[in-house]
Amino acid sequence: MDVYTILPAPDITKDLATRLKRCRLAQNLTQAGLAARSGVPLGTLKKFEHSGSISLVSFVRLLVALDEQHGLERLLESNDREATLDQLLSTSNVRKRGRLS
Repeated sequence: MDVYTILPAPDITKDLATRLKRCRLAQNLTQAGLAARSGVPLGTLKKFEHSGSISLVSFVRLLVALDEQHGLERLLESNDREATLDQLLSTSNVRKRGRLS
């Protein structure tokens, strides 16, 4: 069972912040060093490590700076790479917009 299926969103982002901090420390980087390497403002990094709040762009920049971006490739995986030409052409009924609920 995936742990994230039972956690609220703020707990998930806090866990990601803890994991990122662990990676930063394992690479013997200070917050200022990672901020400089990633281009993410130091205040943004400090806020993220404390609260888990960060923009997606800044989070990705931090991951790239730590060479940890490979985990992103599995997020929201699509099977389009394995589709045949006939399957791709028959996707006319694929939803392009969500519905208000």
